[in-house]
Amino acid sequence: MQTAPKRLAQNMKRIREEKQMSQGDICRALSCDRAFISNLEAGNGNPTLTTIERVAKALGVTSDELLK
Repeated sequence: MQTAPKRLAQNMKRIREEKQMSQGDICRALSCDRAFISNLEAGNGNPTLTTIERVAKALGVTSDELLK
């Protein structure tokens, strides 16, 4: 069974690549450092619900889709 951060990481990367977005695109939308996005995609850290919602919005999906 996968942990929630690992599921989030895999879904985030898959969706980002499907939309042909770079990590930099997400960073610019969130006004954050690329290392932060890189860590999320690696499954490191425990993002808050607010962060998950912001990432989902930047990717143009719902937070549910990021976590399923």
